[in-house]
Amino acid sequence: MAVAVGVDVAKEFHWAALVHAETGKVLASRKVDNDPAAIQEFIDQVRTAETGHGPATVAIDVLGGIAALLQAMLLDAGLRLVHVPGLAVNRARRGTRGGEHKSDPRDAKVIADQIRLRGEELREVTPTGEADAELRLLVGRRRELVVDQTRRLGRLRDLLASIHPGLERRIDATNKADLALLARYVTPTQIRRAGRRRISEYLRHVGGLRATSIDTLVEAALTAAHGQHVAVPGETVAADLVRDLADEALTSRTKIAELDKRITQVLDRHPDAALIQTLPGMGATLTAEFLAVAGGITRFATGDQLASAAGLAPVLHQSGKVHYLRRATGGDKILKRIFYQSAFCALQRDTTSRAFYDRKRAEGKRHHQALIALARRRINVLHAILRTRQPYRIDHALAA
Repeated sequence: MAVAVGVDVAKEFHWAALVHAETGKVLASRKVDNDPAAIQEFIDQVRTAETGHGPATVAIDVLGGIAALLQAMLLDAGLRLVHVPGLAVNRARRGTRGGEHKSDPRDAKVIADQIRLRGEELREVTPTGEADAELRLLVGRRRELVVDQTRRLGRLRDLLASIHPGLERRIDATNKADLALLARYVTPTQIRRAGRRRISEYLRHVGGLRATSIDTLVEAALTAAHGQHVAVPGETVAADLVRDLADEALTSRTKIAELDKRITQVLDRHPDAALIQTLPGMGATLTAEFLAVAGGITRFATGDQLASAAGLAPVLHQSGKVHYLRRATGGDKILKRIFYQSAFCALQRDTTSRAFYDRKRAEGKRHHQALIALARRRINVLHAILRTRQPYRIDHALAA
């Protein structure tokens, strides 16, 4: 490595610094517009620098998103590309003179210096497969919809509890039938006037609802309505808002279901998806989220490295005579949630996972601690599955 190229990524333009790796001399510091022509001109400049000084390594502080075009063109050009996380750039800049001063040229130079100092330790960026790129987009959109839906349902329940608390206690806003009811009938007066027959007919026309579920829901709604004969101030407006939120929630359910179908179609084409889903607790959604974040195990030589990336590996703390292991506070929060949720799901589906969890509980571990221990253990199993290209087997779990 003779030329270190640091690129501070931004939306409209990037800033690049070309630095001689041995001397630290800045060969060029320039703005690069975020369009194909400007990026190609920048790549040509890097190639020219390679001619005079040797091979170049390019580092960026953002992956995907606003850096997607730059990342794709750099990889297509055959340049070695590495990633320097933004937090590392910020910490490194603060360790220099005038470290509180921030500017794009300064950050680009700091990124280039990280290549000079930590070149072989930095994560190398490899081309993203079409399936991985599709999963990242679809999973990201699904996550947005789920977060919005959770907020929406919380607001709906708050409003309903303010005008008809009896009904709020009896419905489950995550069910399609309950949302369909609230999309039309909310207040006690509305439900009493409609009556059992009219409400039942309306719910049957919604479609996709079981007759037993409809009967149970109608009975609960009528019981709540007959238990309240007081009209709360602002009831009409609150009921309108509940109906709007219920309509939005039903639409969001449909969108999430459509995304799930698309995600399943992409998983069917992904070479790792079928193997991952053999691990109990790793359903289609968690598998898609894992592949979207991790992109497989090519970045992680061992299960320990994957566990460290997820923040599930113990962290050594040593200072003087003090020496102990503590729980990690860093790591990728999405990866940690994926492994935690899959471990929880596995308790009901996998006898080996259940036996390990029960053993940890018998040792005095709390539920959360035992589940984290199980999640950490399952990481080794998942890594073995993908490394050996063999589906889950009991002996994988026992050997982990």
